[in-house]
Formats: sequence, structure tokens, C-alpha cells
Amino acid sequence: MTDSSGKTRNGAQKTETIRFDSTDQMVESLGANDQALRFIEDAFPDVQLAVRGNELSITGEGESVKRTSRLVAEMRNLVANNTRVTEHVLVQLISMLKDQTTERPSDVLTVNILSSRGRTIRPKTLNQKRYVESIDENTVVFGIGPAGTGKTYLAMAKAVQALQQKEVSRIILTRPAVEAGERLGFLPGTLSDKIDPYLRPLYDALHDMIDPETIPRLMAAGTIEVAPLAYMRGRTLNDAFIILDEAQNTTPEQMKMFLTRLGFGSKMVITGDVTQVDLPGGTPSGLRVVRDILDDITDITFMELDATDVVRHRLVSNIVSAYADWDESTRSSAQTSRTDRNTGAQR
Repeated sequence: MTDSSGKTRNGAQKTETIRFDSTDQMVESLGANDQALRFIEDAFPDVQLAVRGNELSITGEGESVKRTSRLVAEMRNLVANNTRVTEHVLVQLISMLKDQTTERPSDVLTVNILSSRGRTIRPKTLNQKRYVESIDENTVVFGIGPAGTGKTYLAMAKAVQALQQKEVSRIILTRPAVEAGERLGFLPGTLSDKIDPYLRPLYDALHDMIDPETIPRLMAAGTIEVAPLAYMRGRTLNDAFIILDEAQNTTPEQMKMFLTRLGFGSKMVITGDVTQVDLPGGTPSGLRVVRDILDDITDITFMELDATDVVRHRLVSNIVSAYADWDESTRSSAQTSRTDRNTGAQR
């Protein structure tokens, strides 16, 4: 329950009181030794928090009190749904509340995709939830965004879910084997050994979602296939959940080749980061041009994720944002320099 009452303290002030059902619920919501409480005080320095029994009082300017009260209520809802309130969860809650979305953040953070080996895989931001929903609703989905936004990991979880629910009979995971710093010919081992490093991130994600002991059996039976993009040529992929990762490193011709492999009863998810193209200089990225070609086709959707959707270490989001700002500044400086040179030449 939440009670509100007006107060006069240093001007127009408002107090809202959040009542918890039990001491355990309060401790799980606010953290042992009130870690979450201190985090909230840092995030909202213009409100005062006071704990008495199973009640938390929030006092301050009206809008700040309202936002803080909603944050605590969302934390309480997460605890009620057996979701642990960590510092990262708090950051995501505050971000979603700032966006003033009509969706309750606690509803976003309690959508379960897959439970495996004692852990649950679920979206952790509003954009991630919409991305997962778009995979459910469309045959072909493009997930475009920087590292750490969960675009490949969530697609893998949806693929495993579809296999478990017998919506498809196999999973096909593929990546272009583009050289980035090392040439394939100089790597040791057989062709399979040379290609394996490019596919390793897909194997790593699989091991998070499926019992590692069963993966060799599923791969031997063809139920799960992990292969370079070149191996897709000439095939029609029916009754499959197909994921193309690192799609920014496809050429337009490779992207067309891949998309036209789609068969009956299949679903495709294409993921990539258009700021991380490793193709040789001058080669256009298939992921950059495909939107202009397919944007108006029904049952194909493009989902954009950004730095606010990064779910790795908090510094990763800051790094992604800093590089985006640097890229924008560099482009702006280059444009100004060209303009100055053109103006000088005209004189």
C-alpha cells in the first residue's frame, strides 16, 4: 500500500510511504545493510528516505517523490516475482522510469524466455523485450546494435525455446568468417580448426543454454548446426530457426544469398553492429544496405538496440556511448574541414 500526504518543509514538500508486506520482503527489496537504499539516495539526491518498521517514507519535491516511490514499488514487485534486485537491475529500472514508458519495468524484467541449469534468461531492458516480441511476431528479424546489447544471446535463447517447444526441428547458427587481424591461412590446424575461432562465441552461448553433454549428440544428429556462412550457399532451410551473427561483415551479395535460404516453417534472426565492420576497405556491408531494400516488406522487421540496452559491465555502456560521441565529433570535424577547404578554393 502507498499513502500520500502533503507537508510543508523548506517549501512545498510531499511525503509518500511505501508499506512492505514483511521484513523479509523489505530486506530483499532494499538489500542487506540497505545497499539499494543508498543507491537510491545517490540517484535521487533531492529526496529524503526514512525507514521505520516495515515502512519506507520518501520526502521531497512532488515529481521526485513520485518517481522514487514508483521505483521502490517496482523493486517490491520484482521481489514478489522472485527476481533479485541487484545494482544492475536498479540501473535498468531507473533508466526505464526516466523514459516514462507506459509499460511497468517490473513486467519487462520478469519475462522468462528460457530456464537452464539453475538460471533464467530474460530481457533486461524495454528494447530487449520488444526485440524478443518481434522475434515471436515476425518471420525475419534484424537485431542491430553495439556489443553487449543481448541481440545474439536473446536470439539464441529464442531458438532453443523454439526447439524445446517443437516449433522447429533444428537450429542453424552461422557467421561470416571474415579475417580481422589474422589471416586464416596462417592459423594452425585443419580448415575446421581455422574456422572454429569465428564460431566460438556461438558455442559459448549454446553452453549457457543447453547441457554441454548433450550438445555433441544434438550436433551429430543435425539438430544443431554451427557453420560458416559460406556453407549456406545452395541450401533451402526448412523447419529451422536460423541465426546469422556478425552480419555487418557480410557483403550485399552474401546477405541476399543468406536471406534466400529461408524455407517453409522457418524463422530467421540476423544480428550485427554496423559500427564494427571488418570487411576490406571499400567493400559495402550487407547489413548497412539491407534496410533500404527490405524495410517495406511485411513480416520483416528491424530492431535497433543502443548503449542503454548494454547488459554487460556498466563500463561497457559508457564505452559504447563515448565511442559514439567520438565518431560523431570526428565526422563533424571532417565535414567542417571539407567545407573550409571548399570555401578557400572558391576564393
